[in-house]
Amino acid sequence: MNVMIVGGGKVGAYLASLLLTDGHQVKVIEVRKEEIPHLQNELSKEVLIPGNGTDPNVLESAGIHNVNVVAAVTGADEVNVVITSLARFEFHVPRTIARINNPKNAWMFTPDMGVDVGLNQADLLAHLIAEEMSLGDMMTLLKLRKGLYSLVEEKVHPNSIANGKAVQDLSFPQRCALAAIIRKGELTIPRGDVVLQPADEILAVIHSDEITQLASLLGPPTI
Repeated sequence: MNVMIVGGGKVGAYLASLLLTDGHQVKVIEVRKEEIPHLQNELSKEVLIPGNGTDPNVLESAGIHNVNVVAAVTGADEVNVVITSLARFEFHVPRTIARINNPKNAWMFTPDMGVDVGLNQADLLAHLIAEEMSLGDMMTLLKLRKGLYSLVEEKVHPNSIANGKAVQDLSFPQRCALAAIIRKGELTIPRGDVVLQPADEILAVIHSDEITQLASLLGPPTI
């Protein structure tokens, strides 16, 4: 995949390193001259493009006509919106992603402004912390669809509602799909007639609104 990253700060540099390691083609545009020497130590000269990412001429010279994704990750929300708007409406880039620095500016990051995905760092982190505080022993392994769904893992507690009951006899949340049961290190398919036992590790994909329901089903009784 051919990716253009505008913003060579910590987020942009780290993202570029990840993508390069995975074999993607990457260009990083950075306007701040004081950051260029540091970036040159991390990234090759072929990757780094000094210049203003809101300048169409800079974008063109960096090869925006050939990229699959533009990620605008500067520290200024208004700059990121300008970049995605140019990428989408001027250069017709298939996919645009923008970093949201101030949650109060999230309303700007819409498809009408050329943003396919707006990543609201503060909002995501706040919700993740609040969610993890309420989950007890449940672990979140992976976030899906911008945090709307999660892949979670929890062991069946000896005193839980689920202990000793067949999967088909339990009232799992509506937007929850059991992916696997790991029992004594062996993978078990969660068919309806499988009876859950203490210490069974349950892997499930579930909507964020229903995670606490699943935790109540598999975890210890609440006081």
